[in-house]
Amino acid sequence: MSTEDQSTTNKSDWPRIPARYAGLVMPLLLSFFMTFLVSLISTVRSLGLVDGLIQVWMGAWLLSWMVAFPALLLVQPLVRRIMGALVEKP
Repeated sequence: MSTEDQSTTNKSDWPRIPARYAGLVMPLLLSFFMTFLVSLISTVRSLGLVDGLIQVWMGAWLLSWMVAFPALLLVQPLVRRIMGALVEKP
C-alpha cells in the first residue's frame, strides 16, 4: 500500500460528526477547554497547591462546564450578530 493510500485509510478510520452538528460541537469544545483551564486557575488561586486539589478542581470544572455549555448555546446567535456587525464581509 502506498503512503497516499495509507494516509487516506487512516483518516477514514475516525468516525466523523456530520457538518450539521457544527453549531453544537463548537460550543461543546469551547466550553470544555475554557472551563477546564479557568477552573484550574481559580481553584489553585483560591486553595493553593494542597492535597485533594485535583478532586476539588474536577468538581468545580464539572459544575462550570454544565453551566457554560448551555450558556454558550443560548448566546451563540447574539454573538454571531455582533460579530457580523464588527467584522468585514469577505
